[in-house]
Amino acid sequence: MRRRRAPKRDKKTDSKYDSLVIGDLINIIMRDGKKSVSQKIIYDAFDVVEERIKEDPLKVFFAALENARPRVAVKPRRIGGATYQVPLEVPKERGISIVLRWMRDYARNKKGKPMSVKLADEIIAAYKSEGAVVKKKEDTHKMAEANRAFAHFRW
Repeated sequence: MRRRRAPKRDKKTDSKYDSLVIGDLINIIMRDGKKSVSQKIIYDAFDVVEERIKEDPLKVFFAALENARPRVAVKPRRIGGATYQVPLEVPKERGISIVLRWMRDYARNKKGKPMSVKLADEIIAAYKSEGAVVKKKEDTHKMAEANRAFAHFRW
């Protein structure tokens, strides 16, 4: 058991848009500590989004996050020898970090295009409420709905 809760660290914003969420996305996309490469990928992805949709890429990105952010999720809880999937509400900050990881994973799994184009495709699909990330959110919600009977095990 922990003695105390670890303090929240201050997050860094990105240099171009001065946004904490985009700063998080840069860190999530980053590999081997190469932050400048990660920044280039994300800024190029935003340029692709702007080129395709003809709207402000920041508005498109944040709308995509809202469309794909899970509101409820299940967490395993062991009670009396049985493990139950207990549905819990997801805090907004955690929901956003989950969505950013899902976007990264689905973009990385696509083949044949540069990462910036694949990431832009994921953002545009989430903006239109379609694609793999939104399907993952819907599956998570279905799982929570199916296990609603175990909600009284919440802690």
